[in-house]
Amino acid sequence: MSAIYTSEAGASEIQRRYQEALRAWPVPAEQLRIPTGEGETFVLASGPRDAPPVLLLHGSGANTTMWQDDVASWAQHFRTYALDVIGEPGLSAPSRPPLASDAYARWLDEVLEGLGIGSAAVVGTSLGGWLALDYATRRPERVTHLALLCPGGLGRQKWGWITRALLLRLLGRRGIHRSVRAATGLDSPQARPVLDQVALIFTHFKPRTERLPIFPDGALRRLTVPVLVVVGGRDVLFDSADTARRVRRCVPHATVNVLPEVGHAILGQTDTVTRFLRD
Repeated sequence: MSAIYTSEAGASEIQRRYQEALRAWPVPAEQLRIPTGEGETFVLASGPRDAPPVLLLHGSGANTTMWQDDVASWAQHFRTYALDVIGEPGLSAPSRPPLASDAYARWLDEVLEGLGIGSAAVVGTSLGGWLALDYATRRPERVTHLALLCPGGLGRQKWGWITRALLLRLLGRRGIHRSVRAATGLDSPQARPVLDQVALIFTHFKPRTERLPIFPDGALRRLTVPVLVVVGGRDVLFDSADTARRVRRCVPHATVNVLPEVGHAILGQTDTVTRFLRD
């Protein structure tokens, strides 16, 4: 049994659902497996081979399906590479090296080399946003654009919601759904499929407990590439106001969008990201 799941049966159910979602991917895609020092990395590649490359990094407790509503649009203009982040509930290795190290930058180096890419735009959300920022600050020559949705590592990380989520889990499936709604900020009928998927994963998956390192001002001030940051004003995981303040102060050329009524899960940004990447 992998250390990142609660049971073999739970891991199998998550993988079964994931394979179903991959078969329903909205555009033609190549499934690639890139060997790295941290183990195999699964990559879903879509779009014209000669189009500008865009690396997609999902959040914690997720996989490439996070981008299924965006990829049909993005793949018209770019060659998208949706990665299953190592240590998360996808098809990549379960490895979780320390976040406070250069291990993830070295991992992405190997992934890009395996894909034959010298540099790329990077789109990341939550943990994926942290990974994207970490890579851009360590390998600035390999990142052309940086689009970050509710990124970690900028504003204060909140922990109060975890106590509430743990108490709700005691109520069983109903409690898990309530905790997922609280964490994501999604509570509409249209969001039900997303909520069901997240609830399934966190029923059987062991999320990271390591606090995301905060990027120092000096590292942020060294960013010279175009940067887009989108945060939700009702995010219960990260202090969005703090994130926006720090980015505006340290990366004055960045575009910062604060969505006041949105929580941690930021959806519907397909066109905004497209315009940013094509600019």
